[in-house]
Amino acid sequence: MDISIIFKIAVVGIIITIICQVLKKSDRDDIATIVSLVGLIIVLTVVISMIADLFSQVRQLFDLF
Repeated sequence: MDISIIFKIAVVGIIITIICQVLKKSDRDDIATIVSLVGLIIVLTVVISMIADLFSQVRQLFDLF
């Protein structure tokens, strides 16, 4: 695991938070909710790919398949 992945996830979180705050101040709560869900999906795709890599490395380590 590379430390840059953690920084990328943090940057996405900060950007999404700023966008949501701006949208909430301009009375666009529905769009702010959609933006936060999109940010969550982006981060989850990164994390799921990392977990898939972890499982493949464990499989290779123990010669399961």
